[in-house]
Amino acid sequence: MANQANEKLAPLKQLTAEQQMLVSEAETFVQNHFLDKRPSVFVISGEAGTGKSVVLSQLYYDLQSAAKSPEGRLSGSTNYFIVNHPELLKVYRNIAGRLPNEYKKNFQRPTTLINQCRKNGTGFDVGIIDEAHLLLSQPDHYNNFYGDNQLVDLLKLCRVLIIVFDAHQVLRLKTYWTETRLKQVLAPYSQQWVTLHAQFRMHADNALIDWINTLTTSGRLDSITPSFSNHYDFRVFNDAEKMHQQIVARNNEVGLSRILSTTGYPSILDGGNHYIVEGNFSLPWDQYNYTATPWAELPESINEVGSIYTCQGFDLNYTGIILGPPVHLAPDGEHIMIDTTKITDPEAFKKRPDMQAEKDIHEAKMTLMLNAINVIMKRGVKGLYLYAHDVRLRNRLFQAYKLGGQQQ
Repeated sequence: MANQANEKLAPLKQLTAEQQMLVSEAETFVQNHFLDKRPSVFVISGEAGTGKSVVLSQLYYDLQSAAKSPEGRLSGSTNYFIVNHPELLKVYRNIAGRLPNEYKKNFQRPTTLINQCRKNGTGFDVGIIDEAHLLLSQPDHYNNFYGDNQLVDLLKLCRVLIIVFDAHQVLRLKTYWTETRLKQVLAPYSQQWVTLHAQFRMHADNALIDWINTLTTSGRLDSITPSFSNHYDFRVFNDAEKMHQQIVARNNEVGLSRILSTTGYPSILDGGNHYIVEGNFSLPWDQYNYTATPWAELPESINEVGSIYTCQGFDLNYTGIILGPPVHLAPDGEHIMIDTTKITDPEAFKKRPDMQAEKDIHEAKMTLMLNAINVIMKRGVKGLYLYAHDVRLRNRLFQAYKLGGQQQ
């Protein structure tokens, strides 16, 4: 696997039959609805690792080629690629700088594009939105967004939107989406939904993918079986530092291997950094990345712990996952539970006016935390290593790992 996100997401690659069919369907949808009086929406769903971003990259390249053509319905069209993820945006802009007909200025965060169009009194023709589950669904002064919903505002500015949506990758209340909420917003518009199914990121047995999905939806801890390590390096550790040493070894061997963690660690300041400490293990959280290179591709990030905000949307070769203090074993010994009082990511749970009931807020926090676990556990292409802060959960996982016939 190449160690450059640019290479993974660049267009003009050989697509699978399923991916190529999806690109063709989306392009036909754009052609059929380009002159409609109301906006239309093409929705691509699929869980993490099913190649959604690869499809969007090729689709946007085709749209821009059609826009520059002297003939055809899309000739002269103005099209934008929109993503509300600063690290992922860097990748797309780097790709645009190397390709004909693609310009960095056409790759925008949603707030920037919305404010720009409003200021100039303009709109656009086709918008492609990667990670649409990260769109703001309430005002957010921190991001200079003063509307009520970014998706609604973008629909007011365009002819056609093509969006990628995965409800299991929603991570914050201010971007809180469910499939039901999305369908309510899109109800007045012509729409088509398609789903990608094949898992491309993790070279893992389906049994392991199912185990992760069960854990991060129902919280149930199914058995760990030998098949988890078929063509894939799956391990459970009872020592975080030993896991870290193995991740460093994998990084030295093949590169692009990192430690990732859930929230739940209080700020322990040392030289301006916030450290995660687990026994002999001690590394700082990822820092804000001011460079044009994604966090995971910075050589020095092997000495940091990544979060959902720096790894979402990216492939890694190997991941060492720390399940932090909010994640613990339920009394029945068969499920994980989330202690929301131990979540240390205040930005994720800022209150919203349309969600006031404590029960609803609690359920949303539980869902968002499980989503975060789902996101970080599906980053590793070649391997997934696990460590849990909670002693009972750590012992439960480690014993299940040994009973499953796994060897350290």
